[in-house]
Amino acid sequence: MDSDRRRQRQAGSSSEGTEDSDFSADLDHTDSSESDGQPRRSTRLTRSSLRNSQSSQDSSPVRQIPSYASDEPAYATRRVTRSQQQTTPVTPKKYPLRQTRSSGSETEHAVELSDKGHLTGKHERHFSISGCPLYHNLSADECKAPTEKQLRYKEKVTELRKKRNSGLTKEQKEKYMEHRQIHGSTREPLLDNLTSDFDLELFRKAQARASEDLEKLRLQGQITEGSNMIKTIVFGRYELDTWYHSPYPEEYARLGRLYMCEFCLKYMKSQTILRRHMAKCVWKHPPGDEIYRKGNISVFEVDGKKNKIYCQNLCLLAKLFLDHKTLYYDVEPFLFYVMTEADNTGCHLVGYFSKEKNSFLNYNVSCILTMPQYMRQGFGKMLIDFSYLLSKVEEKVGSPERPLSDLGLISYRSYWKEVLLRYLHNFQGKEISIKEISQETAVNPVDIVSTLQALQMLKYWKGKHLVLKRQDLIDEWLAKEAKRTNGNKTIDSSCLKWTPPKGT
Repeated sequence: MDSDRRRQRQAGSSSEGTEDSDFSADLDHTDSSESDGQPRRSTRLTRSSLRNSQSSQDSSPVRQIPSYASDEPAYATRRVTRSQQQTTPVTPKKYPLRQTRSSGSETEHAVELSDKGHLTGKHERHFSISGCPLYHNLSADECKAPTEKQLRYKEKVTELRKKRNSGLTKEQKEKYMEHRQIHGSTREPLLDNLTSDFDLELFRKAQARASEDLEKLRLQGQITEGSNMIKTIVFGRYELDTWYHSPYPEEYARLGRLYMCEFCLKYMKSQTILRRHMAKCVWKHPPGDEIYRKGNISVFEVDGKKNKIYCQNLCLLAKLFLDHKTLYYDVEPFLFYVMTEADNTGCHLVGYFSKEKNSFLNYNVSCILTMPQYMRQGFGKMLIDFSYLLSKVEEKVGSPERPLSDLGLISYRSYWKEVLLRYLHNFQGKEISIKEISQETAVNPVDIVSTLQALQMLKYWKGKHLVLKRQDLIDEWLAKEAKRTNGNKTIDSSCLKWTPPKGT
C-alpha cells in the first residue's frame, strides 16, 4: 500500500442532546481535504475526543472500507497510525522486542526480521509481528507444511465427524417442533443429532467460554445489563465508534458491529447484506422537502408523521452518540431538519435538529446532533443558526428545550456570545434594550441576560441594570473571525425557501 497516500484528518468533539432535553453542537475546525484521485476512506472516531480542547487538532486513525459500487474495486481494511503517515522504507522491517533486565528496567532492541512468509502458511508476506514466522522460531517453509501433530489431529477430527447420524427421524422432528412451540425463543433449540458429537462439543465449549468472558467483564464493571453491545457502526465510508447504548431490536443490539445505509438509515447485520442493499437502494437524499441549499450544503424538512420509519431510524442512530436522549419511536409530533453535504454519490448526513410542530413554550429545538465525522468543522453552529433563522421567519422568539446538557449549554452559550458581540459591534446608539436585541436576533431574553452575566457585561448600578460594552471581548472576537478559514460555514437567509407549516 502506498506510503505517500494523503491521510484524511479528523478531529472529534462531543455532541450530546435529548429529544426533550439534551443538545450537541461542534466547534469550528478546518479539515484537510482529499485529493480527487484517492479512494474513499473510512475514519474511525472515538469517544475520547470529547475531552480535547477547542484548539487541539488530533489526527484520527483511518480505515479503508470496501466500496459497495459494482464498478469500484474493494480495498482491504487496514488501520494506519500517526507514526505510519511518514515515508518509511518497506523492508527490512525492525520489530521492537522488549527485554527485561534483572534490575527491573526495560530496554528495546531492534531485530532484523524478514517480512516474507506468514504464520498460517497461506500468505507470502506478513505485516505484523504476530504473523512473522521468525518471531515464532519457525521458517516460512515450516509454516506452509503441516506438522505431524497437525496431521494426526486432522485425521482424528475427520474420523470423529464420520460418526454423525444420517439425519433426524420423524419422532425427533416432532419432538423438536414441540419443544419450539412450548418454549419459543426463551429456550435454545434442541441441537442433538443436528451435527457430529465432536462439533456439538466444540460449540458447547465456545458457548461456555463466551459466557465466562462476559461474566468477567460484568464483574469488572466494564459492562452492565442493558449496556451498549454495538461497539462500531459502518456508515458510508466511515467506521464510527459508538458512545452510548441505543435501543435497537435485540437481534441487532447484541451485535458488535452494525451496518447502515447512509441515505435511508436502514440498519443491517452484515456487510454482504449492506452491499446488496446499496445495489438496489434508490435513495440519495433524505425524504421530505429541500428548503435550503447553498453550494453543496442542503437542509431537508422531514415530517415525522409522513416519514415515520426514517425518523425513527434517525433517532436510534442519534442515541448512539447522545447520553440522555429519550425519544425514539414517538416521532409524529416532530419536524426533523436534516443537514447534508452533497457530492457525486449523493447527499451525506451531516447532522440534524428536531422541533415540535406545536410548542407552547416556543422551543425551536428539541434535539440537535452533529455526526462525529463532521464535528469541529462549524456545522454545529450552522444547525443552531438555522434553527434561529426559522424562528425569525415565523416571527417568534426561540429557545432550545430545557434542561440543557453541559455540552449543550457550552455550545449554545458560544453561539449566543457570538450573536451578542456582533450586535454590540454594529450598535451605534447610546441606550440598548434587551427586548430590541431579542426581536432582531430571535434569541430569548432570558438567554441574552444569562449570556451577558456570564460575560460580566451586565451590572446593577444605582437601581438600574447597565450593559457594559467590553471592547476587549469584541476585539478578541474580531481577531478570531479574521483568522477563521471556514467562512463558507454560515447560513445565508436568501437561500432559504420555506414557509411555516400550518398550525404552528
